[in-house]
Amino acid sequence: MAEEKQATETDASLETIMGLIVNGGNAKSSAFEAIRAAKEGDFDKAEAKLKEADNFLTEAHNAQTSMLTDEAGGQHTHVSLLLVHSQDHIMNAITFRDLAGELVDLYRRLDAENK
Repeated sequence: MAEEKQATETDASLETIMGLIVNGGNAKSSAFEAIRAAKEGDFDKAEAKLKEADNFLTEAHNAQTSMLTDEAGGQHTHVSLLLVHSQDHIMNAITFRDLAGELVDLYRRLDAENK
């Protein structure tokens, strides 16, 4: 019985970790697409892609918050290389999203100055 509970907790933890990796990767990809769209002068698409990136980051943030809440409640998460990797993905995605927003703004400014 204890082994089944541990396996269920491990499966749930792995599912959360993989969700962090997927959402982080999707957020970074959407942010990169926003930069490409802005470079081509399609600012509506760029804004939509930034919003899409934000939505992926919100999903990741919610998963992180759930893990932190569990930790604060005494349900300790085993720290594995995969967990560390997932956190790395999220931090890189957040940084890349912030940079993408700045680049979209820069392309918008350049576009306005050239008109």
